[in-house]
Amino acid sequence: MALAFATAAFLPLTASTAAADGAPTAPGGRAAPAAEDPAAQSMAATERVLKDDVTLTTGQGGVTRVKETIVYQFAGNKGFKRAFVTRTHDSVTEDRVYKLDHLRASSPDGGPTKVTSSGEGTKTIVRVTGGQNLTGTRTIVLEYEVRGAVARFGALEELRWPAVGGWSVPVTEARATVSGGAAIRNVNCFAGPLQSTIGCTQFYTNHTHTQGIYSQQQMLSGEYLTVVAGFPPGTTGGKALYERRRNVATAFSVNAVTSTALLGLLVLLGGGLAALYLLRGRDARVVGKKAAEGDHAPVSGSEFEPPDGVRPGQIGTLIDEQADVIDVTATIVDLAVRGYLLIEEEDRAVTGRLDWTLRRLDRPVVDLLPYERILLDALLSNPDGSARDAVKLSALGGTFATRLAQVRSAMYDDVVKQGWFARRPDTVRSRWTIAGIALTVLGIAGTVALALTTEWALAGLAVIIAGAALAYGGQYMPAKTARGATVLAHTIGFRAFLERGALPEGDATRQRIALYSRFLPYAVVFDVVAKWSETVKDAGQQGADNLYWYEGPAEWDLSKFAESMRTFTLTTSGSISQSRGM
Repeated sequence: MALAFATAAFLPLTASTAAADGAPTAPGGRAAPAAEDPAAQSMAATERVLKDDVTLTTGQGGVTRVKETIVYQFAGNKGFKRAFVTRTHDSVTEDRVYKLDHLRASSPDGGPTKVTSSGEGTKTIVRVTGGQNLTGTRTIVLEYEVRGAVARFGALEELRWPAVGGWSVPVTEARATVSGGAAIRNVNCFAGPLQSTIGCTQFYTNHTHTQGIYSQQQMLSGEYLTVVAGFPPGTTGGKALYERRRNVATAFSVNAVTSTALLGLLVLLGGGLAALYLLRGRDARVVGKKAAEGDHAPVSGSEFEPPDGVRPGQIGTLIDEQADVIDVTATIVDLAVRGYLLIEEEDRAVTGRLDWTLRRLDRPVVDLLPYERILLDALLSNPDGSARDAVKLSALGGTFATRLAQVRSAMYDDVVKQGWFARRPDTVRSRWTIAGIALTVLGIAGTVALALTTEWALAGLAVIIAGAALAYGGQYMPAKTARGATVLAHTIGFRAFLERGALPEGDATRQRIALYSRFLPYAVVFDVVAKWSETVKDAGQQGADNLYWYEGPAEWDLSKFAESMRTFTLTTSGSISQSRGM
């Protein structure tokens, strides 16, 4: 038989006027089955529903009482099951539901009578079982109530329900009768798959129009007989039942709870910005107040000192609140300028590659800060801890990363000891970041749980955003003390002086070179080496071809120093931070 598939079984009611005196009609009737062949005769011995006769009676509130008389042919099983479609997807956010209640079964001839039900997706599976395996024919009377099958449709109340179907075995004959205590305006009937629009074998009203009568012959397993009856408005007062669907659209819907959570997030973020301003804004106010005091060239007669005698590594850590690799590199240059190291550039034409040698100079280390002493020992110590007089920069690659972490940690300790920060900046950042990550993870877990069980998942999303904002904002939470902000203010003028790349007129060449060397490590921190090197680019023409702390290869002079120093700082930063195996 041919079956047409449509988008929904629950289509508008097709009007059908009863024939005079209840004469039956058969629109869309299906062809009668062919004479049984041997295969069909063999099938007759297997389980099947010989007859399913259903009576539906609508009542107040749209409750429909159903009495289903089933003549079932058993072949060794203890019972049977039937699938009722009790949920359909009405929209993206809502399901129409049908509720089955008061299920019970009886049998006049020893059939199974124990009834159980369970939900499986959009269906409710009803199982009727007994205590022994059965063969032959048994009659079972299944009774239940269904709510939600009656709903307003246009000017009528419409009952629409798959009265027969959901069987896992064929049905030889199906019949349904609908009554509701009022004249039935019209009837319709569909047979086949649940969404079929093919009419059943017969459907009509009796001569008093108080009953709708429907029948179908030879239904296959999984097919349904869906009955439709239209009643005058107000007959039962029934209405369709709906439930919100558990999906992404509903889980993240905007409601009172989620709106409150989002508003709370805005308040939290606003409060965080206010707190950040109070912590960071203090830096800005002090720096702005003291900047004018620091905006002058740090040159006084023959004395060449940076602001407050601050060392380049300290300035680098103070400016961005991080002990960067470039701050360590600047400290290496500073150690050379102050006479603790000699930097020797190798001749690329001889060695075949660009490299430098860091050579220890004989000078007491009592004036070194703790982080400088750790750095110097790390550079000039063999892997077994013994001292060495020199090391090639290329030899540090892959071996210095662990010692670098110790140096950076000591630099954080130093800025706290100087009174520039109340706590180590890296510790403050880590605490805020960890708190933000933990809140984000909690928000993700909460969002998943809320999405699966409620419509408040947006509240969990708000927690995720707050956690991410906290983790990001934690990078800006370290705050300088008033003393630290004052020192930073004084570096502003010093940096401007280096950026100008100009020395006082009339200085002798050696004095210019000494001043240039003294301030070069700070130029490394401020990334103005090229501009600062402009001050000595013509020194080679005046007989100066080397620095006391930096020796270049043959045919090298100070005019090439800017490029040499740029390459040295890049190579040094890469070598000391490279991990083993890279």
